[in-house]
Amino acid sequence: MKGYLVLENGRVFTGKLLNDCLRAGGEVVFTTAMISYQDIITDPSYYGQIVVMTYPLVGNVGLVEKSYASRGAMLRGLVMREATDFPSHYEMETDLISFLNKSEIAVLTEVDTRALTRAIRREGSMGGIITDTIDQLAGLIAKAENARRELQGDLVQYVTRKNIMKFGNGESRVVMLDLGTKRGYIDLLTERGCEVVAVPAGTTAVEILELNPDGIMVSDGPGDPTAISYAAAACRDLLGKKPMFGIGLGHQVLALALGASISRLPYGHRGSNHPVKDLKTGRVYITTQNHGFQVEEDTLGSNIEVILRSLNDGSVEGIRHRRLPIFSVQFDPEGFPGYSETGFYLDDFVGALK
Repeated sequence: MKGYLVLENGRVFTGKLLNDCLRAGGEVVFTTAMISYQDIITDPSYYGQIVVMTYPLVGNVGLVEKSYASRGAMLRGLVMREATDFPSHYEMETDLISFLNKSEIAVLTEVDTRALTRAIRREGSMGGIITDTIDQLAGLIAKAENARRELQGDLVQYVTRKNIMKFGNGESRVVMLDLGTKRGYIDLLTERGCEVVAVPAGTTAVEILELNPDGIMVSDGPGDPTAISYAAAACRDLLGKKPMFGIGLGHQVLALALGASISRLPYGHRGSNHPVKDLKTGRVYITTQNHGFQVEEDTLGSNIEVILRSLNDGSVEGIRHRRLPIFSVQFDPEGFPGYSETGFYLDDFVGALK
């Protein structure tokens, strides 16, 4: 079936709809990742977005449940050049299109993704609508713009857990403020000898301290950090009480708690090939990222040092408090071969607990 992606600037991209989800709206963003499409589709940080895959062929190895970043699909639409017709992998449980159909996620293929990506880079992230008709184009453009505006509020409420949950039986207890965490971080902490107590995003500082943590981790998640002032307020009340570590959205929330300001990036950082420089050692790491906002460096106080910087645009990728055991990174420090080489930041955090 013929399908279309209508952007809020009026531009239309033609493709082919691969399922019965005839319409889906969201913020249109692109990712440069060549692997881990399973992780992208199920990452809560992509909640509410229509994701454009710049890699031309997607779905080669199908999907397996253990590769999901969360409980299921989180994005609203997926735009590709081509979906694999015959995926193959010895662990495959389902193919990409079947999974997206079951998850009721709109899929548009045969799109000129190079031209679409260049449009986003040139004009910034925009609202968009995947649709099977453009007969009422003016109305679709208005809906595309409205789809982006709807995502400017608190998105964390849709992806955070509802109850306190405990994982592992390690010697050190980490309370994770769950803003939409990927479940892999819980596994990585328990593998490092931690008991993880994951709590809802609205948990207060008093409630967190009552859990007697050795350290506090503020997770990644979707959306604008300024829309979740309650999380920044909780972190502000926790400063100096316990070691703290933030990732992604958690990095931005910690920066807000420390008095910094946040601004929107033109088209965000999304992909697994973003170079980041360690300002102390001069070493460059290739990182995986998924965010649309940045910490404003000139608003950081004298007690905060920038420890990592993006080599693409110079934005802040990591900060550390000069006196307190508090630090954060903008990227995913998962440390999997071919995915990220920065898992040692988790080791640094676990070491600070002791």
